[in-house]
Amino acid sequence: MINTTNGSNDQGHQSSALPARPKVLIIGAGLGGLTLGMLLHKANISFDIFERASEVKNIGSAMMLTSTTAYLFQQCGIYDEFVSLGKKVVATQVGNEQRELEYTMKFGENSELFGYENYIIARPALYDLLRRQVPRERIHMGVKITETSQDNSGVRIHCSNGAVYEGDILVGADGAYSIVRHSIYSQLKAESSLPASDALPLPYSTECLVGQTRVLDVSEFPRLAREDCQFMNIIGDNKPYSYMTFTMKSNSVCWAVVKYLDMERSKHDSSFDNSEWGSEAAEAFCQEVQDFPIISGSEKPLTLGDLIEWTDKDKISKVMLEEKVFETWHHGRTVLLGDACHKLNPAGGAGATNALHDAISLANHIYALPPCPTITDTDEAFKAYTSERIPWAKAAFESSSIFKMMASTGFMSRVVRFSAKYMPLWAQKYIVIQMNVNRPQMIMDHQKVLLKGEKLFMGQQHKIHATPCFTSGAKIE
Repeated sequence: MINTTNGSNDQGHQSSALPARPKVLIIGAGLGGLTLGMLLHKANISFDIFERASEVKNIGSAMMLTSTTAYLFQQCGIYDEFVSLGKKVVATQVGNEQRELEYTMKFGENSELFGYENYIIARPALYDLLRRQVPRERIHMGVKITETSQDNSGVRIHCSNGAVYEGDILVGADGAYSIVRHSIYSQLKAESSLPASDALPLPYSTECLVGQTRVLDVSEFPRLAREDCQFMNIIGDNKPYSYMTFTMKSNSVCWAVVKYLDMERSKHDSSFDNSEWGSEAAEAFCQEVQDFPIISGSEKPLTLGDLIEWTDKDKISKVMLEEKVFETWHHGRTVLLGDACHKLNPAGGAGATNALHDAISLANHIYALPPCPTITDTDEAFKAYTSERIPWAKAAFESSSIFKMMASTGFMSRVVRFSAKYMPLWAQKYIVIQMNVNRPQMIMDHQKVLLKGEKLFMGQQHKIHATPCFTSGAKIE
């Protein structure tokens, strides 16, 4: 049992001569949980991360990160390694089942506008990079949480093996079906203070099959030879599918197939069948799509079946793509981040980015708490965190919905693709700017934060307007 009281020195960071900092318990060792752990570690704030899985499955998928997370990696000293693991993305291409390229949407030279480029990176590579930034002894794998509780004195998590862990703050970074969210929502529902929309099941209208091939020879997939990532999206002809391929730095190909359902579903529907998920369901999905043509640059016509054949079976997974932004992100000493409070369709590539942004903002607000924070202190801090992050999460949700429509079938989808194809350059530039406008930064002592509203960063002085010092979404000039 970890029983941490204020003034503890369990990490070797805090001294009894220094004001006590809150002890943070993080549920979930995904990208968001690890990022928060990395930031708390650098801020000398005591924490532990608990993960239900005994090991994290390296599901073969790719994600694009932009200038909006580059500051974070720079501040943590891992940007160069991140770049070495990723492949620059300068455009997304849209093709058809005749293996014809219909149009290209260029992102332009992002470095000219924002100082950083877009990079596509395999999820396992990003996960490994972040995990190495967190002390191994702070991550506890194979811990099944059965219940969480909180009161004026602190928080507790109860485990299936009878262990109880105590702290000052509880963070739910445990995904779309978060047990932490369920716990605080049960409390709020009992108090008749849970918004009606938050009580509704988490909906999904698309299913996805993802994978990552073994390392390939360029002769097998010639587009691997190109320096930048070949991001190809193919729209199915009169069928409810679209599928994507991404060439990776490791000379492998990440791929994803999206199936659009006739109606919105929920895991809580009476028709939901657990047999639709797992290895057998993934194999059946593979059979459905194996003949779909892909654009590889090879003289030999390749199909998704070839990519499936080149992919280890344990790196193929069928997943549901839920979509919802919850209104309630915190209660008392407990707070949510990432998929636990907003689940975005991956078509916009914003899910991982927003989880990382949540972690930056939350770490800043925890860092700003007074010594030995009361439940009122934490509630106010988490209220500010939610107010800061929820508008960005909702904007990302809307953006993801548009990208989802662009990649799907139907009349409106064709209208959106037509508009994208003939969009003037000034409009494309405007969209790119809007997608990169929120670039939060973490607050640390060595950045010399001045409560008068100015701060020094990377040797340059910037003024922060109309937002508190500890708000990561500040406008900077």
